[in-house]
Amino acid sequence: MKLKSFQVREFRSVWDSGLIEIDDKQTCLVGKNEAGKTALLTALYRTNPIIFDDAVFDETYDYPKREVEDYRFDVENGDRDEAIVVTCHYALEDDDLERVTDVFGKKILKTNTFRRDTYYGKRNSRFILSVDEGAARKHLATDPNLPDPLADTLRAASDWESFSAGLAEAEQTEAVTGLKALVAKIQEKGLASYVFNSLIWPHAPKYLYFDEYYQMQGMENLNALIQREEAGNLRESDHPLLGLINLARLDHRELVTTKTTAELKNKLQGAGNHLTRRIIKYWSQNQHIQMLFDVRDAKPEDPEGMREGINIWGEVYDNVHWASTPLSSRSRGFVWFFSFLAWYEDIKRQKQNVVLLLDEPGMSLHGRAQGDLLQYFKEELTKHQLIYSTHSPFMVDSNHFDRVRIVQDRGIDAKEPLPKEEDGTKVLTNVFDATDDSLFPLQGALGYEIQQTLFIGPNSLIVEGPADLLFLTTVSSELEREGRIGLSDKWVITPVGGCGKVPTFVALLAPQKGMNLATLLDIEEKDRPQIEDLYKKKLLKKKNVLTYADFLDQDTGDVEDMFDRDFYVNLVNQEFGQQLKAPIDPGALNDKKPRVLKAIDEHLEKQPLKSGSFSHYRPARYLSEHIGDLWESMSDEAKGRFEEAFKALNDLLK
Repeated sequence: MKLKSFQVREFRSVWDSGLIEIDDKQTCLVGKNEAGKTALLTALYRTNPIIFDDAVFDETYDYPKREVEDYRFDVENGDRDEAIVVTCHYALEDDDLERVTDVFGKKILKTNTFRRDTYYGKRNSRFILSVDEGAARKHLATDPNLPDPLADTLRAASDWESFSAGLAEAEQTEAVTGLKALVAKIQEKGLASYVFNSLIWPHAPKYLYFDEYYQMQGMENLNALIQREEAGNLRESDHPLLGLINLARLDHRELVTTKTTAELKNKLQGAGNHLTRRIIKYWSQNQHIQMLFDVRDAKPEDPEGMREGINIWGEVYDNVHWASTPLSSRSRGFVWFFSFLAWYEDIKRQKQNVVLLLDEPGMSLHGRAQGDLLQYFKEELTKHQLIYSTHSPFMVDSNHFDRVRIVQDRGIDAKEPLPKEEDGTKVLTNVFDATDDSLFPLQGALGYEIQQTLFIGPNSLIVEGPADLLFLTTVSSELEREGRIGLSDKWVITPVGGCGKVPTFVALLAPQKGMNLATLLDIEEKDRPQIEDLYKKKLLKKKNVLTYADFLDQDTGDVEDMFDRDFYVNLVNQEFGQQLKAPIDPGALNDKKPRVLKAIDEHLEKQPLKSGSFSHYRPARYLSEHIGDLWESMSDEAKGRFEEAFKALNDLLK
């Protein structure tokens, strides 16, 4: 199952975070220090933590301090309900559904999602799951091992009591006995409770929270570690160490009693080598290191707390300088990365189902190393959902601004107390509502991307992708060659990589002094509110927000629709000739789909390409490479549409 969204209320700095939508892969919480990012991750973690005893919310410590006594008084007097600290919404996947439908049939669940609310207290939660009890009873009655008369009786049962009575009166065969036991469990707390607690929640992902306090110390007394474990009082730094020991397939309890150290050292060496290979793949700062671990008897001169029993030591060997240094003396960034790897690699080896919650990962790393860490996230954490917080521009993936959630607390900077509905930590998906401080990491990430591409200028025309760039520049050049109006060379065309990134680019660039922005965008109905917000939120003037539909006789449209349909389909046939089973007939496309790309997508669903996939970019490239042969076949109407768009844009130049 996947976490789809969560909401935090009345917890530390949070009165109401608002609903936080979570990406199926990665979600980045961006905000300045003290905005409340840690509070959000901590609250989510405690709803189903990988460390069992952490599943507790204590109102004494966790409820917003200024009103905790008022809250207690109101709850005790019945003036208000208990606070729902965290609400989580999950979506069931195929394996989850199969576990339920195998028992109760495919019609039992009314929806493939459920909600779970967590309250103050220890493991205090409630769930909301919609089930069809009648459908469940009818399915149970279809068991082929039941005699037909009994099956008829059970199908007619209107509730579980009469269903159970029918079973009680029947001959007690193995099938009847098994079904009676199941129904008895259902009757204890209800069908929804049985389905949730027996078939769904035991398979829910645990939350693994990791911050700088979980970093390994590099040396530890194993006897003391075992005592803390038995007392249920493990330190944060113990978990990565236990992960390392497990990764070496060792039992830390046996380590303190064994007399054969050679095998132990070999196994630890193997674990160290495994982690070394994982680290140097993403640690561009130094490729000449090796992790070493040793287990030996304590000595009187060892550090305090390590002078009795058995100690484990971690060191980093530098192959260039021929020197070993204690793990604890390495950079904080390296120790963080190694500690996380040690714990996570063990989690992965055990195939544990987890959602990763990383609080300010790589905070001690410099920019390039943070880029390495981001690449590690992309390549190695793909099997688990990842939610991480940051205030660093280098930890924001500029290719996925859609995964960014902005965290801010306006109360920090307010001179006067804010109303409760405006105060505290809030999570925003709309960049238009963010403060300048909250936007800084995004501005930095965007600035870095612009520095790499240089597609920016004092007059920037924002389009969605490189296909737009090729189509516009190619047609503009030919129009100018004919003495007609093309796009002024004062415009710098800026492809931003999709409609979803347009608001972020505009919000970050528009306030810059001397910057003149305009858009020429594809538009479909689902994008309309987002595009209209560009001028409704006063980021741009309405006349600067142009779409291709403005130059077409239709409400939606892409750059491809600026051409006649026959002309564009010919580009596709020419470019994809080797991959198409047969040339696409423009007349055979669905004329109820005004956007030619949608019509082509529908056609290719029925007649897929022989190899590869359809790309919007390739027909644009084909036109740019063969424009000399194709220009004459382009209709005057299509040329006129482009010319009209170029005129409108040129009128916006400063």
